[in-house]
Parts: sequence; structure tokens; C-alpha cells
Amino acid sequence: MLKKILIQLDGDPQPSTFDAVVATDAGVDVLLRHGGVTADNVVPLVHGAMFTRGGKDLAATAIFVGGADVAAAEAIAAAVFATFFGPVRVGVMLDPNGANTTASAAVVAAARHLPLGDRPSAAECRAMVLGGTGPVGQRVARLLARKGVSVGVASRSLERATAVCALITAAVPETQVEPLEMPGAIRERSAIGGAVADADLIVAAGAAGRTLLDATGRPLAAKARVLIDLNAVPPAGIEGIIATDKARPDGTAVVYGALGVGGLKMKIHKAAIQKLFAAPDAVLDAEELLAIGEQLEPRR
Repeated sequence: MLKKILIQLDGDPQPSTFDAVVATDAGVDVLLRHGGVTADNVVPLVHGAMFTRGGKDLAATAIFVGGADVAAAEAIAAAVFATFFGPVRVGVMLDPNGANTTASAAVVAAARHLPLGDRPSAAECRAMVLGGTGPVGQRVARLLARKGVSVGVASRSLERATAVCALITAAVPETQVEPLEMPGAIRERSAIGGAVADADLIVAAGAAGRTLLDATGRPLAAKARVLIDLNAVPPAGIEGIIATDKARPDGTAVVYGALGVGGLKMKIHKAAIQKLFAAPDAVLDAEELLAIGEQLEPRR
């Protein structure tokens, strides 16, 4: 039986140890790690994956695209797909900076308490993504939009928030996404404050160590049924949430911290690595990873 080979393509000088450990724990037999990968130098590496095994044996080889720079990773992935032709291809998973698996886990966690995807009920659900222009925030917003949820994308830059909303609308036509500027602390007498007050779900996905919803703004979220803070580095992105919170009751809401979501993120990551070897045409981006996370959830 052929050994399962995973080729890890990382834009960083040193490929991620985290991703390597998860791949090993997921049952990969051989891990080939490459750092400093770019869209310009990736083709020979892809050829090595394509032409060493043929036919059904190609399913025993797969590619993982990672790295801290999400845009660079997406460019690498595009170059990988452009190199394939006909049936000569291998499975590919895209999870730079853990953005796709983290966003998927956050949406699955929220769906435990809200009717996400249950149309038309989802259309009545309002979500707010604080730090919505970052790698994880963009994907959370996009995945929620695909579920039919009305989504506010908040950023310090209204221009960036508007650009992200345009990308989501292009990917998910007829969705309801709204760009919002968040120049500082959230207060009642501001557009962002009003949007927070209307939200059923609030996800903080900003930069590490930055509080997005502090003690003054937190009471505005009285309507929210779920609050998720994806920042594991103190101070909290949403004041009052700690990293280990997992569906902890907090008034009328339940709250999740980064580690409370992280267990599911790890399960999704491992299950996705295993799924890569099921077929050489597998492509696992955010939407496919969300589907894996939903399959991992126990029936309710």
C-alpha cells in the first residue's frame, strides 16, 4: 500500500511547525516541508507531486498550502491549480494562518445556538464581525453570508470594510453585508454601536492583544445570543470573555473564547487532512472546511 505523502507549501522562510504536527497526528506517513514558496517558484514542486504517481495512486499524494501571509498563500494556491491539467492533479487544502479552519469552527459553534442556514430563519439573524477585514474575520463574514445571515463587517478602515463586502457580494450574490467603520471604542451614539445593539451574534476576529468591545460597549450587546472572541492573547477582544470559555452562559448569551473554539478547529484540521487522500481532485477551502466541521457536530 502506498504511503500517504503530504507536501507542505509555506510562504514563510520556515514552514509552520504547527501545521506539520497536525498533519502527523492526522496520519500522514511522509511530510515534505517547503518554506519560502511563492507563486513564481511553486510549479516544479507541483510537478513533483503530479508526475511521480499515476492513475488512482495520485490519491496518495496531497498538497497543503499555508503560511502567515494569507494573500501570498492564495496566490500560491492559484498557481498550484493552474499547473494541474485533466485528471493529473492531487488534493489541495488551503489554510494559511489557520484562517479557514478557525473561521469554520467559529461558525459551527455559533450554529449550536442560532438558526444559521435554516432559511428563512437565518435571514432574521444579524451578525457583527469585529475586525472583519482580517484573514479570519473575512472568512467568518463570508461563511455567515452563505448561510443567509445578515452580516456587518467592522474595521478601523471603512475603505477596507467596503472592499471586503464587495468581495463577499461577488462570491455570494444577493447577500446582505454592510461595511462599518470602527475608529475606536464602541459607544451607543455611533453607527457601529447601533449595529452591535442589533446583533444576535458578535464575533471578534481582530489583531492579537486588541480589545474591540470593552466594558463600556459590552452592555450594548444585550440582544446578542452568542459572543465569540477568537483572540487568545490578552487582553481579550471582547472584555469579559476568557480564552477557555466554551458555551459559558453570560446573561442571556453564551460566550466562546479562542481555546473554546480551538478544540473544534483542530478536529476540522485533522479531518480535512484525512479527507485530502480520499480523492485527487479534492479542494478544501473555507466552505469545504465548514462542511467538514458540520459533519463532525453531533446530531441535535
